[in-house]
Amino acid sequence: MSTRHSAKMRGGAAATLAVALAITVAGCGGGDDDKAGAAQNPSSKPQGSALQSPVPSGNPAPTPTEVLATVKGESGMTLTINSAVRDAGGFLTVNGQLKNTGSQAFASTAAWRGNELNSSGASVAGVTLVDKVGKKRYYVLRDTEGRCLCTTGLTVIEAGQSVPFFAQFPAPPATTAEAEFNLPTFATATIKISG
Repeated sequence: MSTRHSAKMRGGAAATLAVALAITVAGCGGGDDDKAGAAQNPSSKPQGSALQSPVPSGNPAPTPTEVLATVKGESGMTLTINSAVRDAGGFLTVNGQLKNTGSQAFASTAAWRGNELNSSGASVAGVTLVDKVGKKRYYVLRDTEGRCLCTTGLTVIEAGQSVPFFAQFPAPPATTAEAEFNLPTFATATIKISG
């Protein structure tokens, strides 16, 4: 083997080793703050941005601390709402967690989709928001292809699993401070609106 060929091999091996070390170091970042959050809620799953799948891979995001409402559904499912925020564009985004507190996997998610937005597939498209003072019901928004602006891909939630959800609505008037949030099969939750 020539010296030139040997040097190329060592250079390639060094580059591979450098990439492997960089990935290892990046995966180990975080510090003690992440460990404290994991110790408090070991059954929580990673969370991602609203447009990602309900159970994305990667490092877990911190568990939301504010709880606007928690309601029970069927077969040990619970729905926790962490925020309902108006934005300047005239939308209201509701974020929270769906958790299976039961002992078996939950697969009865078809009712959450509702009847109106079937093109969204397994989703929370059946959710509604009711402004009792203004006497108006708001349905989840949809994109130009008829898909909901909400969490999709919810087919099975394993026992003990917690998945993030979001749903976006037209914003009620600024004078509306609270609304009723209803996802089929769950009790109605009264939530405060911020923003």
